[in-house]
Amino acid sequence: MLRAFDYKILVIFSIILGLAPFYPMPHIVQKLIMLRDGDLVHPIDIFDLFFHSAPIILLALKYSTDKLSNK
Repeated sequence: MLRAFDYKILVIFSIILGLAPFYPMPHIVQKLIMLRDGDLVHPIDIFDLFFHSAPIILLALKYSTDKLSNK
């Protein structure tokens, strides 16, 4: 499944979704602060954290599986 995703695409999506919206604060940073403070209780906030971090998670999974398969 991860072979279908190219590194370039995953990096671009990780940057765009990780930093969107660019002003005043990226959603992923805002949601991680809410998670740290224990304020991440609404389902829309949990979905938003997952949505904005999904490309980063896919990128990490692809990198780790590629490294393990090259050993």
